[in-house]
Amino acid sequence: MNRGKSSISKASSYEEMGNFWDSHDLSDTWNKTEEVKFDVNIKSERTYFAVDNILSERLHSIAKERGVSADTLVNLWIQEKLQEKKQGTKHSSHAPKH
Repeated sequence: MNRGKSSISKASSYEEMGNFWDSHDLSDTWNKTEEVKFDVNIKSERTYFAVDNILSERLHSIAKERGVSADTLVNLWIQEKLQEKKQGTKHSSHAPKH
């Protein structure tokens, strides 16, 4: 939180600010607000890969059993594999060269 910035809540921490807004309504203090302008640059990218139908069916089945989406499961598994690969590379880089 920026020091020296005033706010409607007069909070000194994000927790205090959250507590204030949990029990107050913005419509009660709307006249104390001021217009602000800012830019938001959210970069989100998706890359699609073809997956065999049988693999896709199995993936959806396992994801359903685990209570997650197939997209989430795929991303988790890929992260795990990449981490294994990274760890394997670290170990192999210390192996003696012949």
